[in-house]
Amino acid sequence: MAKVKIETKIVGYRVNTDAKPQVNETPDQFTEEEPNVVRMHERLERPEMLRGTTYKIKPPVSDHAMYITINDIVLNQDTEHEKFRPYEIFINSKNLDHYQWIVALTRVLSAVFRKGGDVAFLVEELKAVFDPKGGYFAGEGKFMPSIIAELGYVIERHFKYIGIIGEPILDEHQQKLIEEKRQEFENQSKQQDAFVNTEFPEGSKLCGQCNTVATVLMDGCETCLNCGHSKCG
Repeated sequence: MAKVKIETKIVGYRVNTDAKPQVNETPDQFTEEEPNVVRMHERLERPEMLRGTTYKIKPPVSDHAMYITINDIVLNQDTEHEKFRPYEIFINSKNLDHYQWIVALTRVLSAVFRKGGDVAFLVEELKAVFDPKGGYFAGEGKFMPSIIAELGYVIERHFKYIGIIGEPILDEHQQKLIEEKRQEFENQSKQQDAFVNTEFPEGSKLCGQCNTVATVLMDGCETCLNCGHSKCG
């Protein structure tokens, strides 16, 4: 190896890893036959503008809503390898009780995003956090073991949106089983009433005038959709 004379003062250094072979390729990496493809890594410079998506959650255990903003960077723009990857995350809330762990969590998550590679593991790690005081039910009747777990569901939703995580696909047997169970439940919960008419909205009451289950509340007054009888005249 030839000697190199250094004539200027060394003020910094960086280990060059470009020549090292790729081992255990991740979904963000491509083959060596595509040297112009830009991959997500921690030395990637942040652009002046990033696309951001904000999600709102309102945990019943908190007095204020939380707003989660995830900014995405575009890799290989206007090429066949174009893709969005999360670059940073911010959480905003009026509740100062959560300030410390919010700052710590957003910094750690943003650092993992910039590292690149497969970041989908974060979803399961966050969803597995349980609050010792107990969880709560969020929208659509889904149980959340903690606020951190609900944050994990938000990140999972965003990962599905940008294509990092795919929607779960049920096989033919699973779909058939679910359909059978759903039909069985609907048959059990059907109202067994001789006056029931399926042409009228579900939850209609029995009309005292025509004896048809067709009375609904309209404009603050109970009105029969079958005969038009109304208590309001």
